[in-house]
Amino acid sequence: MPCRIVAAFLVCLVVVACRETPLSWQHGNLQVSVNDKLHVAVQSAAAQSKPFTTGTAATEYLVTATDTLRDFRIDKKESAAFSDQIGAGTRWVIQGVADTAGHTIRKIVTLKVYSAFPDLMLLQAAYVNEADKPVRIRQWVNHHYTLLPVQDTVVGWSFQGESTGERRDWVLPLKPGFYQRNYMGMNNSDYGGGIPVTDVWHADHGLAVGHVELAPRLVELPVSVDAAGQTTVQISRTYDQPYPLAPGDTLHTDETFVLIHHGDYYTALKQYGTLLQARGLTFPEPEEGAFESSWCAWGYMREVTLDEIRGTFPKVKSLGIKWVTIDDGFQQAEGDWHVNTNKFPGGDAQMKALVDEIHAQGMKAMLWWAPLAADSSSQVIQAHPDLRLINAEGKPQQITWWDAWYLSPGYTGTLKYTKETVDLFMRQWGFDGLKMDGQHMNAVPPDYNTHLGGTDPEQAVRDLPQFFHTIWQEAKHINPHALIQNCPCGTCMSVFNMPYMNQAVASDPLNSWQVRLKGRAYKALIGKTAYFGDHVELSDGRKDFASSFGIGAVLGTKFTWPKENPAVTEDNLLTPEKEQLWKKWFMLYHRKMLSKEPYRGELYTLGYDLPETHVVQKGDTLHYAFYSDQWNGAVELRGLEDKVYTVRDYVNNVTLGEVSHANPKLPVTFTQHLLLEAYPR
Repeated sequence: MPCRIVAAFLVCLVVVACRETPLSWQHGNLQVSVNDKLHVAVQSAAAQSKPFTTGTAATEYLVTATDTLRDFRIDKKESAAFSDQIGAGTRWVIQGVADTAGHTIRKIVTLKVYSAFPDLMLLQAAYVNEADKPVRIRQWVNHHYTLLPVQDTVVGWSFQGESTGERRDWVLPLKPGFYQRNYMGMNNSDYGGGIPVTDVWHADHGLAVGHVELAPRLVELPVSVDAAGQTTVQISRTYDQPYPLAPGDTLHTDETFVLIHHGDYYTALKQYGTLLQARGLTFPEPEEGAFESSWCAWGYMREVTLDEIRGTFPKVKSLGIKWVTIDDGFQQAEGDWHVNTNKFPGGDAQMKALVDEIHAQGMKAMLWWAPLAADSSSQVIQAHPDLRLINAEGKPQQITWWDAWYLSPGYTGTLKYTKETVDLFMRQWGFDGLKMDGQHMNAVPPDYNTHLGGTDPEQAVRDLPQFFHTIWQEAKHINPHALIQNCPCGTCMSVFNMPYMNQAVASDPLNSWQVRLKGRAYKALIGKTAYFGDHVELSDGRKDFASSFGIGAVLGTKFTWPKENPAVTEDNLLTPEKEQLWKKWFMLYHRKMLSKEPYRGELYTLGYDLPETHVVQKGDTLHYAFYSDQWNGAVELRGLEDKVYTVRDYVNNVTLGEVSHANPKLPVTFTQHLLLEAYPR
């Protein structure tokens, strides 16, 4: 938001007239130069002397109602060493002036690098209206870079953290004509938010941009590829209505970053996640129970009955599965979370008895829940219409999928009602965990609820994570070992909600590829995390356990049994043939528990190292997972120490040979997947 610029902005910095240009320096492999128009260009020192970006266009600029301000005459510059909660570093503050349509705009760019984060630079621009009349701002842009193409079937690979109703892949190949906006606000009635990072990589280097604020921002990170294969990225804020910058006021952009790196988005997101944690965003350690396998009653859909749930317990227990999830269908309505007495004639006491029975069977109980949602006809909305989020049109914001209303996340009434609901589930009924579900959880639009006291409507966007913090605190107060799962149905989960869950989920993947690419992202961002590959019935062929297993994901299923059950479909039925397969994989999972072990995402570059390869290391044994429709040739086993390793197909119990650091290649033939372990001889 605008504020009066103050002299303290330049405290401890030496200000000098700027007569020499350009400025340039190197931080790790990141080469930075600033020309006399205050364009900040970057290159990679590791790109084998070939340019990585064009480096010639304006990189940070301002779009007004009448002009686009790209060029600013530098008149001041200063630099100094500094230290903060992240560590020691160097800061540059560079100023310049532009004149347009009777306006004088001063641009102040602050650049920071940290010793602990080589190859990465933070940037924030400020624009001061030094004229005597307002300027109407339409957009600010940071890190506008054009990446040169490479000779390949694609011009690059990319990570794009947008969430839309199409539930697109987060990892995409780039080809001429490609465009994606990557807006971090609402993109559809139910969909928005995500991970505010765009990463584009080639075989030997990549570039990522994003913001490092600790709460959601309504920015976009568009990616476009022209006919010649040049890829343009940036991070920007576009105002729905022109933003009036009064005389003497300052518009600050969000603090953003650029990162040069080797490898793919795993490397970029790992650096980004580490930086966020250094700035104060804390990801919780996973509970031991978060790594235990799971069965969910959703195979029976919403018409599930109590007898159907209880009747499946023997098969669940026989597979060694520890979690039982009671899914959608138990409640009176979205928002009215007491039990539906048509299904639970004994009322809430009967739900508690079901949880007690699950515990008596030696298993844990999880309950499905759609927080932040309430049906328009629900009792809670009829009694408390003030709980609803009100959009810019003055109407309740609909959640199309549930045919429900969004609740106002920052409103004290909503928070009180939500805490009471958590108490019902966990203290009164005794559930051990919560499966928070729904794409609507990932983001909210600005909230014009008058009960908020006239605060900035965008505060709701920034405060949404605090809604989940309230749930987290209440659940942990009741049960310190509570499992809190965030399952935002097909969206790229908002990184700002991640501190308030301890099990990430593949979240309704459309295929096995999404199971793997999402797991790679979560393991990069969070580090040690329990990643649930979701129900295996959502994977390729409805039985691709290997995609979850090979990346170190927790296994889960929603099978139904027995066949005589009238609600069973062939899709979910645990036939005798499937039961043998399920037993094989769940026994292997419980024996290996790779979901607890370090994921070595830095060893292979997605999109360029073929076949697609993932590695989980358990002690001195490396577990390799290879994926391809068909493969007949050599695979390279990276990450080996100076030892001789025996290689074994541990799924089929077949020894394939030996490899070493000096000779790491092994000829193999497989279809779909091959899971190997290499252990020192």
